Amino acid sequence: MRIVVLTGAGISAESGVPTFRDADGLWEGHRVEDVATPEGFHANPDLVLRFYDERRRGVASVVPNVAHRALSRLEGAIGAELLVVTQNVDDLHERAGSRNLVHMHGELRRALCLSCGARPEWTRDLIDRPPCPECGKRMLRPDVVWFGELPYELDRIEQAVVACDVFVSVGTSGAVYPAAGYAALAAAFGARTVELNLVPSGAAVPFDEVRAGRATEVVPAWVDEVIAAR
Repeated sequence: MRIVVLTGAGISAESGVPTFRDADGLWEGHRVEDVATPEGFHANPDLVLRFYDERRRGVASVVPNVAHRALSRLEGAIGAELLVVTQNVDDLHERAGSRNLVHMHGELRRALCLSCGARPEWTRDLIDRPPCPECGKRMLRPDVVWFGELPYELDRIEQAVVACDVFVSVGTSGAVYPAAGYAALAAAFGARTVELNLVPSGAAVPFDEVRAGRATEVVPAWVDEVIAAR
């Protein structure tokens, strides 16, 4: 049974990771246009670099929760039949043990070189303009997909969604495309669709099953059922 799990901010929020976007639309006090677009970076690179340096340090201080660990446990049970696609830029899935994983919106713990395109692992601040370890030029930015940019590995994700037997959405509002369209795509190709979310997302195409609750409660329970049914 091939399973694709899409995770969003809701799964990491329970580890203490801020969801970035506040109810008023601001990203932790900043306009989205200022800190999450190429134009914002061009206009004020220091602001953007400091913003993501702070986010990177913040994520380093939190730990994976039982929902992250449950998905890792599921991978241990079914191996390559599971693909986790995350919209999150933290590394909590990896630290929980997940390996079959796609970060479609990039990663805080990577930098992107605007000169050579390298995407090195990165744990230090970028505000001081350190050199790229590949080409030596000081043109590093956060390896985070901003508004107006294409997410990573879209072909791989779409192929997995089309081929899966079960598609599961965890902790995501279903408001940001292309991720918001994956449940409908999976359903169109015959997959069973499941939503595990604090509040049902009100998706345009209803899920076959919706379980409302905290990710740390509903995800481990669902994983237990899947493993027991094998």
